[in-house]
Amino acid sequence: MIEVGVSKVEITAPPGLAMAGFAARSAPATGTHDPLTVRALVVGDSALVTADVIGIEAAMSRRARRRSCLADDAITIAATHTHGAPNSMQGRLWSRADPDFLAALETGIVEAIDKAVASRRPASMRGGTGSDPGFAKNRRHKDGAVDPVIPILRFDGLDGDPVAILVSYACHPVVLAADNLLLTGDYVHFVREELEAALPGAVAIFATGCAGDINSGHSAHSSLSAQGNADRSYEMAAHIGSGIAKAVMNCDLSALDDRCGVAENRIDLDFLSRETASADMLIDQWNSLAQSDADKAFIYEIWIDWARNRMAKDIDPLEVRCTALCWGGSILIGLPGEVFAQSALRLRDSIARDGIAAEYPVFIIAYADDNPGYIPPRAEYRSGGYEIDEAHRFYGLGATFAPGSAERLEQTGCLVAKNAAVAAAQNERAINNSTIERGNNG
Repeated sequence: MIEVGVSKVEITAPPGLAMAGFAARSAPATGTHDPLTVRALVVGDSALVTADVIGIEAAMSRRARRRSCLADDAITIAATHTHGAPNSMQGRLWSRADPDFLAALETGIVEAIDKAVASRRPASMRGGTGSDPGFAKNRRHKDGAVDPVIPILRFDGLDGDPVAILVSYACHPVVLAADNLLLTGDYVHFVREELEAALPGAVAIFATGCAGDINSGHSAHSSLSAQGNADRSYEMAAHIGSGIAKAVMNCDLSALDDRCGVAENRIDLDFLSRETASADMLIDQWNSLAQSDADKAFIYEIWIDWARNRMAKDIDPLEVRCTALCWGGSILIGLPGEVFAQSALRLRDSIARDGIAAEYPVFIIAYADDNPGYIPPRAEYRSGGYEIDEAHRFYGLGATFAPGSAERLEQTGCLVAKNAAVAAAQNERAINNSTIERGNNG
């Protein structure tokens, strides 16, 4: 048995704050559809935290980890990446982040970790992989890559009652579009709600997978429109959430052991300016386009501001953190930013070839410990498009990430997975040796 604790802390903000995720959405939040939360799952002395925001900045993650009662290298903090929450990253995504909300978010993360630690009790772990419910679509390429895996970990107390269930799926939480002005976790909310209804007393934790180029079936540019869409409704979000939850509950789970280990590594990612014209030339071009196309003027205004204030600035290599947790043989990898499905698939293949987590669920969690923007695989640069040529302007980056950045994340993800598995094996041997020694001395 391993000690497991879980907690849920509400971070819902009052109406009136700017929401993050859609350039076309200029109005602030008018109310709340479902509570925004921070959820922490502690296994042994390590933790996974998820928060219902679009991203957690690296500086906030670092502060929150250091403020908590666990070692900061044993904690992974990921955003669910809902586009139905206030902006959570100051200086990014063009809208102002409210300082009070940022403070409440950071405090909520610390509180969730500490509460989960305080609630720890002996529990058993079971794991498995759910069947693909078929909702994830590659929004860049027809029949393009998706990561269909639904890894699952369930934790039950000594009395057999469920304590927590952790699931992941790689699909952008953008079922709701720019016309939605209610705070919401999007389809993620409905996944958790249905799982908690099926497992009374349990807290459901959802970690978004590598969904940089994956959503439920619309183009990235469709999100630049404020027009409503009947397919992007709360009813559709509930349908998708319910389908994922059913795939989870229909999965047969196998008992896992008590191994527990952690690992982290930091690497630098380079930037590359793809704009070939000068800032002044781009400003003139975008001013002309704004005057000739009133419906898209707001986009060009954001780009003009970017060219004046951000273009080619602050593009020194960015240090990012990659993490891995080994829980009962299952591996949970945390990667920063908007990682593409192809990277997740290649990382899964690498882990399988290396014999890591054989027959155990593998979580590849994006938006972890920072969200600086899209990190596409090298081959995607030939296709261009929003994620390659435009998104860095909305994110407030001076340039896009350089080709090869995703591949460096994949390599580092595999490395930390190996190191976490080794650490878990070493911890298991140390515990066994200590038990034998106590027995000999008794």
